[in-house]
Amino acid sequence: MNRTIADNQQDIVQEKLQKILGPVGGSIANCPIRNILDRFSDKWSTLSIFHLGNAGTLRFNELKKRIDGVSQRMLTVTLRTLERDGLVSRRVYPEIPPRVEYELTDLGKSFLVQIIELGDWASNHSAQIIQAREQYAARERVPVA
Repeated sequence: MNRTIADNQQDIVQEKLQKILGPVGGSIANCPIRNILDRFSDKWSTLSIFHLGNAGTLRFNELKKRIDGVSQRMLTVTLRTLERDGLVSRRVYPEIPPRVEYELTDLGKSFLVQIIELGDWASNHSAQIIQAREQYAARERVPVA
């Protein structure tokens, strides 16, 4: 039996999914991929990476102004986490008051490329998603989210 390109692509997708999900019943703690994906699926990390990728280098308050709705505490925690994971670098200048700047590392820039693809997908399919939500809401008699 001959295999098609579509068959091979489906096999590749299945292999990647198995790598991400791990064994059935496996522990999240033992799956580094899931641990990393959990970290980057929060909106503040993604928005921070988008804005740093767009601007290059930003001071804390400049970044906070660009990210609508983020609290000072949440942005601090997010930037520390991104720095710990090697995606953001933090540079402190010995001035009074101290000046602190943030920028993406090479690893962060490579991640930015990947989440831009996700952003493109969301932009290209937003009308379909909104339509599906409206159809669901009508069918289930619930308000549109």
